Amino acid sequence: MIEKIAGLSIEAATPKKPDDPAKVRDAAQQFEALLLSQLLKNVRESASGGWLGGGEDQAGESAMGMAEEQFARALSLSGGLGLTSMVVSGLERPKATPAGRGSETPV
Repeated sequence: MIEKIAGLSIEAATPKKPDDPAKVRDAAQQFEALLLSQLLKNVRESASGGWLGGGEDQAGESAMGMAEEQFARALSLSGGLGLTSMVVSGLERPKATPAGRGSETPV
């Protein structure tokens, strides 16, 4: 629940800071790594017998999960699927001005 101070919510009372580009890029890379990790996990689970054949135990499953996460992170840091750059560029677009304001030219 948002507390109110002098009739204003705390969110309204605190000024919003502009997003730090480094934090935005890091969050986008983490998102892409998570997505890639889930894709790798789904492919491994759907493949009959796993990546390395059948008979995997719980320790092997944990090790393979950690390896997939690290591989996904490395892929994301090196460009991956390009999702990081798309998310960053989408978030860095200039804010649209409300209708009737700004220097919009009719088409």
